[in-house]
Amino acid sequence: MHTTQPIEWTPEGVRMLDQRRLPAEVVYITYTDYVGIAAGIRDMVIRGAPAIGVAAAMGVAIGVERSAAKSLDELRAEFPRICDTIARTRPTAMDLFWALERMKQRFAAATSDSNDSLAPIRAAMIAEAQQVHLEKKAIDEAIGRFGAELMPREGRVMTQCNAGALATAGIGTALGVIRVAVEQGCKLTVLVPETRPYLQGARLTAWELQQDGIPLTLITDNMVGHILKTKQVGAIVVGADRIAANGDTANKIGTYQIAVLANEHKVPFYVAAPISTLDLSIPGGEHIPIEERSPEEVTHIQGVRIAPDVSVANPAFDVTPARLVTAIITERGVARAPYTDSLRRLADSSATALS
Repeated sequence: MHTTQPIEWTPEGVRMLDQRRLPAEVVYITYTDYVGIAAGIRDMVIRGAPAIGVAAAMGVAIGVERSAAKSLDELRAEFPRICDTIARTRPTAMDLFWALERMKQRFAAATSDSNDSLAPIRAAMIAEAQQVHLEKKAIDEAIGRFGAELMPREGRVMTQCNAGALATAGIGTALGVIRVAVEQGCKLTVLVPETRPYLQGARLTAWELQQDGIPLTLITDNMVGHILKTKQVGAIVVGADRIAANGDTANKIGTYQIAVLANEHKVPFYVAAPISTLDLSIPGGEHIPIEERSPEEVTHIQGVRIAPDVSVANPAFDVTPARLVTAIITERGVARAPYTDSLRRLADSSATALS
């Protein structure tokens, strides 16, 4: 299967596909410091929770690798600033904070083993970031295998936003499920809502599916109810940016209304996400921070004003209550209600699905 990778560690720096330019142009940017990577995350050069996690890990690694610190004490003093700069970029995506915590733990282990030489520490951080990237690819494959079993053998399925290779650095979570199902012989057509205001569905998901030769139909967001009522949709599968302990799920704005409509029309609604997206420290979705983005994303499209200068709301995510979620597909298996129990069991289990 064809999957364009959104991020890569290179000797020159961290190379990212500028997703703001798709589908018109395929342009890469190489970042040589952590401040640039933080800007790339914040400004949506790279997006999608798992891919943001990979970018965060690489941002910390390049921050340590290219630090001007001359001593271990100086590097230890600088390290929290590197992490804090990246942490302030996108508040909703749990993978970002998961990756930062993992890099902090690796840094603590590397510095405790150091004899004041910085070279082994720099190497350890680069290796850890590359390992995060490799693991994300394997996780996508496992999610795809579990999720493909839940897809119809033929017919229409729907997704939301972009939860494909561009969002994960693997084959995707939601799109990974669809990709594996198609590879296994399912004859599917994917319904792709445009996902206003940033148009990740129209610009990115439609582009990925077209690259793979998977049939798709692009629809506007306000067509979802009509389509679910009249077009015999077999399943909906979406990604997630953060999942609370009770199964409440934050995903791209518009997901909640799709879940409500799916429930009304008896269409299974699946969430596909890695274990790292779980935030079991919060009991429910009301505790998930929702990022509010620039008004210009609503009033303008690619720099062209489409609305007058008025007050604008632009929440980037919404929260779907667990009662509307048929199942949550992870790399360790499929969780079903009650999610407080099933998600905890999966989080505590070993990652045998990846072997």
